[in-house]
Amino acid sequence: MPGAMDGVRILDLTSVGMGPMATQMLGDMGADVIKIESAAGDVFRHVTPQRHAGMSHAYLNLNRNKRSVVLDIKSPAGREQLERLLASADVLISNMRAPAMRRLGLDYASLQARYPRLVYCACYGYSEAGPYAGRAAIDDTIQAASGLAWLQGGAGQQAPRYANSVMADKVVALYVANAVACALYARERSGQGQAVEVPMFECMTAFMLPEHLAGLTFVPPEGGAGYARLLNAYRRPFRTLDGYLSVVPYTDTQWRRFFELAGVPEMAEDPRYNTLNNRSRHFPELYGFVEDTLPSRSTAAWVSLLTEADIPFAPVNSIADLLDDPQLCATGFWHRSEHPTEGALIQAGIPVRFSATPGSIRRHAPALGEHTEEVLSELEHGQAQGN
Repeated sequence: MPGAMDGVRILDLTSVGMGPMATQMLGDMGADVIKIESAAGDVFRHVTPQRHAGMSHAYLNLNRNKRSVVLDIKSPAGREQLERLLASADVLISNMRAPAMRRLGLDYASLQARYPRLVYCACYGYSEAGPYAGRAAIDDTIQAASGLAWLQGGAGQQAPRYANSVMADKVVALYVANAVACALYARERSGQGQAVEVPMFECMTAFMLPEHLAGLTFVPPEGGAGYARLLNAYRRPFRTLDGYLSVVPYTDTQWRRFFELAGVPEMAEDPRYNTLNNRSRHFPELYGFVEDTLPSRSTAAWVSLLTEADIPFAPVNSIADLLDDPQLCATGFWHRSEHPTEGALIQAGIPVRFSATPGSIRRHAPALGEHTEEVLSELEHGQAQGN
């Protein structure tokens, strides 16, 4: 069965993390993603570990279901080829900064008249509507700017810290994929393309605020920023008799059952803990209580008790542990393949499921320029359908 994005052609002028993750997601859903690269290739091709030059682990994990075409879009010949590809494309996605796109004549204003049905998605650090327009940005700087690094430092109680993940790149990739899908849906109704701007700073700030704007939500404020449950010093996996578990009773019923398991059922009637509203004022002492309780039993014993009591818990997995996780193995999460140059690979599969238009993994992450001749030949023979 074809994927939900079957028949959609996307020109991918992105590199590193945010853009490639978004275009891979759209490719997984069936889109024909043509990755336009310079002769040097995507920067993420060159990080380590890798088996062969230009085919790093990060590149392999962000660029399946794409075709790689090498073009010098600054040269007349390369620009002419890009224009022909634009005539066949439904979507252009770029994470080049807006001034660079304007210098190349690839801004939306320059393309709109020639390609009125084109969905033009620009994703970069800061919106062009504000004073930071054109400022350089990467994941770390957006983690800092959006408040994430401050929150990771305990909302100012310790030194700010980055999350140990390219969190901003990956979160904003979700915004990019969502925005493109929405714009394509709008085009189905109106027949017209449009420009879509997905700025990292604004998106990541919006992502951080639902719980952490907290008291600043109200005018005048009803307290400061930061959601207390997430910022209390005891919010962490807890040691059991022989390991660690994440254990998070949340509802009234779950806390009542946990107090029973801990041998102190009377705590459920304590006015400090008997409702969510009251508990929200005492998270540190409650989480401290959980921490003090868990060492009384083994991890296996707690897993059995917490499962029966329907209390949220999870083991503390390493990345290596996930390869053998029973849930991930049973659902077919892991995609094992033989790459033509990189050999045997294990990668995350497609986690979402569609009953009628399922995603699929049809192409390996391409070598640099692997499909240049193929794609340009399609243009020569008129195989592209146009947008």
